[in-house]
Amino acid sequence: MKNLVILIISMLIMASCSQEHKKDYVTLQGKLLNNKDSVITISNRQGVVKKITLDENGNFKDTLQLKSDKPEIYNFSVNPGKAAPIYLKNGFDITLEGNSDNFMNSFKYSGEGASNSNFIVAQIKKNQSIKDIQTILDLEQSEFDKKINTLKKEYDSILNSYDNLDSTLYAGMNKQNSQLITYFKSIYDQNLRMGKGRPSPTFNNYLNVKGGTKSLSDFQGKYVYIDVWATWCGPCVVQFPYLKELKKDYKNKNIVFVGISTDEARRNGGSWEAAEIKWRNFVKEKNLGDIQLWSGKDYSFQQAYEITGIPRFILIDPKGNIVDANAPRPSDPALKQLLNSLNI
Repeated sequence: MKNLVILIISMLIMASCSQEHKKDYVTLQGKLLNNKDSVITISNRQGVVKKITLDENGNFKDTLQLKSDKPEIYNFSVNPGKAAPIYLKNGFDITLEGNSDNFMNSFKYSGEGASNSNFIVAQIKKNQSIKDIQTILDLEQSEFDKKINTLKKEYDSILNSYDNLDSTLYAGMNKQNSQLITYFKSIYDQNLRMGKGRPSPTFNNYLNVKGGTKSLSDFQGKYVYIDVWATWCGPCVVQFPYLKELKKDYKNKNIVFVGISTDEARRNGGSWEAAEIKWRNFVKEKNLGDIQLWSGKDYSFQQAYEITGIPRFILIDPKGNIVDANAPRPSDPALKQLLNSLNI
C-alpha cells in the first residue's frame, strides 16, 4: 500500500511538472539544401508571424510564440514563389528537411506535431495529381462511379495513414474529403444536364423590345450568345461596353447576341407593368440594340440553367445544343478565343 501511495504521488508530481513546463511556443529547426534565400517567413491570414534567418548552409533554428492556442495551417516561405504549408501549435517541436529546388515536394517533417504537416503536403500532392477534372466528368456513369469510389478510398487512405493527427485537422479534412466527392457528383450530374453538346433548355415567346416575341428556336442555324441580366445589376452594366465591341467584331458572322432581362415586379413596387417599362427605358437609354428580350413572369429558362447570379452568359450552337452553359464574359479575352475556335 505504501509503495502504491508513493507511486501515485510520483505520478501526480510528474503530471504537475509536465503542466508547469508545458511549452507555450513552437520550436522550428531544419535544413534547406540548395537554398539561395537568407530568410524564412512564417505567416498566416493575419500576416507575418516570424522571420527566421538561415545560415550559409541552409540551416535554421528558432522559436515562435503563437498568439492563439488553436492549431492552424501557416505558410512557410523563402520568397513569393516558394511556399509550403506547415501546421503549428504551441508545444510543437518540428524539424524540417527539404531541397529548395524542389520546394514543397521534397519536404519531410519530423518531431512533435510533424505528422500534421506531412499529411497536408501529401493531401496537396494528391490534389495536384488530378490534372484534368474534365476527363473525369466526361466518363460514362459506371466508369465515373468507379473513379469517384477510387478517389474516395485514396483520400481516406492518406488521411488514415498518419498517426497522431490533431483532432481538429482530422475532422476538417475528413469533412473536406466528403465535400470533394459530393462536389464531383454534383458537377457530373450538372454536366449530364448542361454539358457541352447537350440540348439547351429553351425559352418561348419572350417579349421583344422591338415588338412581338422571340423564342430560342427562332435563332436555329446560328450560334446564340445569351446575356442574362437586369437593370439593377451593376456588374451586368459593366459588361455592356465590351458586349457592344464584341457585336461589332462579329457583325457579319453566323452568331446572334441576345439579351434577356430578368427584371421583375418585386423590385418595382410589386408591379410587372413598372418592371417592363423600366426595362424598355433602360434598353433605350443605354442604346443596347440588337435582340433585347424580357422574360417577364417566366422563370423556366433561368431555373433550367440553375442561374443564381447575374450576369450569366450562355453560348448555344446552330443546332440548339450547348457550347458553354457558363460562357466567358465579354470582357474576358477567353470569349474571343472560344468564338474564333468555332470558325463562326
